Amino acid sequence: MGFGRTFEEFEVGAIYRHWPGKTVTEYDDHMFCLLTMNHHPLHLDAHYAEASTEFKRNVVVGNYVYSLLLGMSVPDVSGKAIANLEVESLRHIAPTFHGDTIYGETEVLGKTPSKSKPDRGIVHVETRGYNQDGTVVCVFRRKVMVPTYAYLAARGGEQPGRPTPVPTEKGSR
Repeated sequence: MGFGRTFEEFEVGAIYRHWPGKTVTEYDDHMFCLLTMNHHPLHLDAHYAEASTEFKRNVVVGNYVYSLLLGMSVPDVSGKAIANLEVESLRHIAPTFHGDTIYGETEVLGKTPSKSKPDRGIVHVETRGYNQDGTVVCVFRRKVMVPTYAYLAARGGEQPGRPTPVPTEKGSR
């Protein structure tokens, strides 16, 4: 099974639908908020959200939704990346709530060979995240530097640095 793509494998206009989706739990949201020190009551305090917001319930922190979609896109987009160069834009279109399931897809907007190194190129993509109802919740664009076939060949193939297992005697550990 492949992981990521080389520069040659990207086609402008292609859309990669990421699988599987992820149902966001209250635990996911609260843990992310606590790990990143975002203590806004909109995300952590159900009483506050019910009494003081138009949504009447907690809203999942936007950076978690973005991070989830970014992670979903790795096997299809940046699994072979040399570098993530830029997040050009990030828009939160609609709120995500505990219990929503997030799905993602990425469209290839453009690709440019590197001007300084012929063994790599830059791919420009847009990732869209939507919930179980098809409502778009998050959209972001980014640029990723990816290798060419020549880059991988010069470094030993798909998984450079991966050791070869050493056979052991039967029964020994």
